[in-house]
Amino acid sequence: MKIKNALLSTAAATASLFAIGATAQAATVTVKSGDTVSAIAAENNTTIAAIQQANHLKNANLILVGQQLEVNGDSTTTTSTQTTTTQASTQTSQAQTSTPAAKTTTQTTSSTSNYSNNGSDSAAKAWIAGKESGGSYSARNGQYIGKYQLSASYLNGDYSAANQERVANSYVSSRYGSWSNAKSHWLANGWY
Repeated sequence: MKIKNALLSTAAATASLFAIGATAQAATVTVKSGDTVSAIAAENNTTIAAIQQANHLKNANLILVGQQLEVNGDSTTTTSTQTTTTQASTQTSQAQTSTPAAKTTTQTTSSTSNYSNNGSDSAAKAWIAGKESGGSYSARNGQYIGKYQLSASYLNGDYSAANQERVANSYVSSRYGSWSNAKSHWLANGWY
C-alpha cells in the first residue's frame, strides 16, 4: 500500500510539473525568423500594445530570433513560470554567445540615425567591429556579414561599407541608444 501511495504521489507531482511547463509555454512565444510583433499578436488573440507593454519593448518593430515574448498580457506569473522563462533565456543567451549579432527580422533602412557619436561611442563602435569581424567589411560568418556581423536580411543585399555603417548605426541607435550601451551589452552577453 505504501508503494502504491508513493507511486501515485510521484505521478501527481510529475503531472503538476508538466502542467506548470505547459502553462509557461502557453504564456510565452519564442520568436522565429520572419516573425513580427503584429503577427504574433494576431496568432495569440492579443494586441501589439499588450505584447509591447508585457515585455517592456521600447520598439515593437525590434525583436530578436530566439527571444521569449509574453503574449497573454498577464502580469502575474507563478514562480515556476518565471524560473522556466529565466532558464530558457539563459539557454538562448548561451546559444547566442556563439552567434554574433543576432538581429531582428524586420528593419527599416534610413540614411540618418539619431545616435550620439562622441569619442567614447566611436571607441565602443571600433571595439565591437574588432570583436565581431576584426574590422573587415568582407568578413562572413554564416548569415552574418561584414564589419559589424549584421544579418544578411538587415543589409538587403547591399554589402557596401556605407550601407553596413548606416544599418549598424540604425540598429544600435534603435536597440541600445548608443554604441557605448551596445558594448556594455556585448561585454555582459558576448553579442550585441
